Amino acid sequence: MGLGAGGLSSGDRAPSFKIATDGGETLSSAGLKGAPYIVYFYPKDDTSGCTKQAIAFSATLPKFRKLGVEVIGVSRDSLEAHAKFRKKHKLKVALGSDPETKMAKDWGVWIKKSLYGREYMGLERATFLVNDKGMIAQAWHKVKVPGHVEAVLEAAKSL
Repeated sequence: MGLGAGGLSSGDRAPSFKIATDGGETLSSAGLKGAPYIVYFYPKDDTSGCTKQAIAFSATLPKFRKLGVEVIGVSRDSLEAHAKFRKKHKLKVALGSDPETKMAKDWGVWIKKSLYGREYMGLERATFLVNDKGMIAQAWHKVKVPGHVEAVLEAAKSL
């Protein structure tokens, strides 16, 4: 798949996926076919920004569901780490585990990062709103957490 420098964007077909969740189920693009959904990628369970983002998506989940939109958070963390993260913060969103970074690579969010002059590969904080036809309606890259969930909800209302 030829992803541009910025990864997937509006108008692109959402890559197919199949991912295990901490709830013991498997979520897949095939299972969500015909319904809109949100996939948000985040770097690490129980870190400051990721926790704030997961809590915000969980608090807003009823509004997304009222619109018929499912929300899936994805990181490299294990299913066990996700379960602890969910319990500790009373999270409601599905949390998918992508330890091999297959989904992250398919969606173009496994990127080169830099911290204190050291370069490494890591998960970009990114969110994708996928419409009922499997097309990306809107993509947010290099997400800043404050106000983000509200922006995604507003975009979901226009589907």
